Parts: sequence; C-alpha cells; structure tokens
Amino acid sequence: MTRTTHLNALQALEMALREGSLQAAAARLGITPAAVGQRIRALEQFLDTDLLLRGRSGLRPTAALEASLDDLKAAFAALDRVADGLDFQRTAEIHIVADPDWSDLWLAPRLLRFQAEHPNIRFNVNGEGDVPMRLGAADLIIDRDPNGRASAGEPIYSEVFLPVGSPENTARILDPYSTKADDKTPRYLPLGTLSDEERVWRHSQQGSLEGFPLLHIKPRPDAPDTPGWVDWLEAFPYERTSPERGVQYALVRNGLEGVKSNAGLMVCGLSCVLEDLKRGELSLPFPGKDCLRATHPYRLEARREAKSRPQVRRFLDWLRAEAAATKDEMGEVIGSPTF
Repeated sequence: MTRTTHLNALQALEMALREGSLQAAAARLGITPAAVGQRIRALEQFLDTDLLLRGRSGLRPTAALEASLDDLKAAFAALDRVADGLDFQRTAEIHIVADPDWSDLWLAPRLLRFQAEHPNIRFNVNGEGDVPMRLGAADLIIDRDPNGRASAGEPIYSEVFLPVGSPENTARILDPYSTKADDKTPRYLPLGTLSDEERVWRHSQQGSLEGFPLLHIKPRPDAPDTPGWVDWLEAFPYERTSPERGVQYALVRNGLEGVKSNAGLMVCGLSCVLEDLKRGELSLPFPGKDCLRATHPYRLEARREAKSRPQVRRFLDWLRAEAAATKDEMGEVIGSPTF
C-alpha cells in the first residue's frame, strides 16, 4: 500500500466513523459508498485486522482501532486546519460536494458556461473535475437533505416534481386517437383498451396512463423528500392501476435516458430537466400545475475560509443568479411565479 493510498484509506476510515455510515462518509468525500468500503477493506487487509464493527446503531471501532482512535481524529482535524491555512496556494480551485442528481443535471451544463467566462477557475465536483480531490473539507456543500451538512445553509430554490416523457409519448397521451393523414390509421403504437367498434387498441380516454410503462427512481436515504408515481397519482386523479410497478433507476440521469428512448414516463425534479425541455428532448404530458412541491429546498453551505477568496465569491454570486433564473423558469412552467 503506497503512502497516498494509505492516507486515503485512513481518511475514509476516519470519515466513516465521524459520520456513522459509509453512505454519509461518501457524501462528505465526494466518492461512492462502494469506494469508501473498498478503501477501508484495503487497509484492513494490509493490517490483517478488522477495524470497524457494523451494527444497527451505525459503525463502531473495533478494539484494535479503539486505542488509536483519538490520534486518528486529531490527525485529520489537524489536516483540515492545514488545508485551510494553505488555501492561498490553490485559490483558483473550488471543491464542491453536492446532490449527485442535481450536480449532474443542473450544475454540470451551467458550469460549462461559467468556466467559459472564467477559464482560470477550476473545479472538483463530487470527486471529479479539472483538479484532483484534496484532503479536508469541501468549499461548498449543496443538497436538500434536511439532515445533511447543508441543512443550516442558505436556501437557493425549492424543487417541484412532475411527470416527464418523450415528445412521442406525450403526444400519445394528449391525443390517443391521433391518426395518420394519408390512410387514417393510428399514428402511434397501440396502447390502452380495445375498442369494440373500431377493433383498434387505443387509450380508454385522453390523459389516461393505462398502458404506459412507468419508470421510477430508487429511494435514497439522503434525499427523503423525493415523491414518485404513487405520490403523484394520489394527488392527481389520472387513471392508472399498479403505479408502483416499473423499472427502477439509481440515478435520475439514467432514468431520463430511458424516458428519451420512449421506454416510459417518469416523475422527476423540474429544475433538472429545464434544459431538456428547452431543446425539445423531453416534454410534459400533463399540465405543469399538476406538480408536487418539495418540503425542503436546496441549500448552500459555504465554508467560512472559502468565502474569503474572490474566486469563490464570484462563483457564489453566479450560482445565486442561476438559481434565481431557474426559480423563475419553473414558476412559468407550473403557472405559479411566486412559489
């Protein structure tokens, strides 16, 4: 085990104990829970001893680690202070830990525009980017987890959730009886119920969801305020049996690829699909007002030392302006400019 790998493994171990779970440690470090576990297991194999006990109450140190635990915590607290003290050497780097779906779908496309205007400012977002992840705390944390590390930060906007579909599937819902101009045969693949009069397989009624595959996002413990099809159909009276059935995706971006390929419809956050709606790659099969509003907003927590750097302040001003524009755009879509 090299010195760098050794240090990364110790960092993963200390963070897992500090946060109480691999999931929470992964969010802090900007890597996956699997990567945290792999680093810890590599250290255990190197030392030929177990270091963690896993129970209902979370992670606990084994007896082998207990004797060194105070030194481990003190060492990484000192490293955090060193990283803060040496920030002047890396003033053009901004390190961000954010909700993975939000960073992939909202931040990433907008960040390209910011970097085009500020090419000297470099980023690491969730462990990836122009610069390698550094030890110590992130400069900015952005999520909507009410129990997360940004829970006391400033709110930037609140998400709304509604169904999205491909333009083709949206057209099927809006006009299930649409026919081709030349021979009046059905324009779309048959879905729904069989008409005794026409002997054509069609939707039972306009706006019905019967016959459409529903796509779902797997629940995440760090995003508890995320409604899906069951919640949406309880709030709005559209026809659909067994709304809980369908393919599940771990990440929203993967689910959206399924939506774009006509695999089905999905309920997701509006802010994450605004760009796709503008490009016509996605559309709304139901009125925008038929949406569910998140209980907890996205919040931004900025490290005190980082806010003293002009590059970070410039990025924060830009981020707040982009968030305000997003809020206005969502208000137009759902018909509620003051939501």
